[in-house]
Amino acid sequence: MKILKSALVIVGLFTIVFISIQATQQSPDGSDEKASETSESMKKDRPVKDYNIYALPMPENVNFAGEEVPLDDPDIYERMDRELLVNTYWQSNALLLIKRANKYFPIIEPILKEEGVPDDFKYLAVIESGLTQAVSPAGARGFWQIMEGTGKDYGLEINDNVDERYHIEKSTRVAANYLKKSKKKFGSWTMAAAAYNAGNRGVERQLERQKVDDYYELLLGEETGRYMFRILALKEILSNPHQYGFNFEDKHLYKNIPTKTVKVDTVVNDFADFAKHFDINYKILKIHNPWLREAHLNNASRREYEIKIPEKDTYTAVK
Repeated sequence: MKILKSALVIVGLFTIVFISIQATQQSPDGSDEKASETSESMKKDRPVKDYNIYALPMPENVNFAGEEVPLDDPDIYERMDRELLVNTYWQSNALLLIKRANKYFPIIEPILKEEGVPDDFKYLAVIESGLTQAVSPAGARGFWQIMEGTGKDYGLEINDNVDERYHIEKSTRVAANYLKKSKKKFGSWTMAAAAYNAGNRGVERQLERQKVDDYYELLLGEETGRYMFRILALKEILSNPHQYGFNFEDKHLYKNIPTKTVKVDTVVNDFADFAKHFDINYKILKIHNPWLREAHLNNASRREYEIKIPEKDTYTAVK
């Protein structure tokens, strides 16, 4: 009897140990450990919901200013594909450009049309400055990134008080005239756009050296080599934003603020006081007139300037 009891105790202990081992091999929900590991692995491999990265189909009949892009060339195809991917999946930047384009394209488009420059060149301003009053390390400024010498050559006023490279309308006309001159020299709008980046002489030197006459046949440095493709990619994305996954409503886009023009042909000692006269503040005055570079205007020549003032009630009045 004593032997039987001992045997039962031993069996009981083995049973408890076996059950404990099984329990440690199970997940809290009762599934075994191996199944749990498989489930976790599947979760890691599964794409996050609503955030998938796709290769992009190449658009058909890509052109710049009516000039065809030779996408049947493998090198051209890859360079175009690169810029489409980079600019589509840099979502925050692209969405900002879409918002700004709604505000500034209506200013740029009619000027290009008046000057006889294809509408596609508005995308050149997009890649030059992101439609901001940018300043480059080389000293180029404004939407069109105009150098001081070029600006003065084309009649812009540039001094301590005034820098018309920041004047959207005037700088757009300068850019248009520069582009027309390049088009006349090189024979194509594509080459004119490339020359805007590398300079007329820089492009001319490469054409002579490589004995070709087409941008797409040139071997160029990184910046100028990508230049046209960045323009083409942003033209495609900004023209078809929803196709590239950008979701927004009209209320999300930036709007151009209506202004009236005030003519000034005298010295302005203090633009802060000047602004208050029109029920706005210094900041608002400078936002609408970024070409005014100082807090005052010397105007020794008594030149007549046109200063933009927001229409009444656009901003909260400053008393």
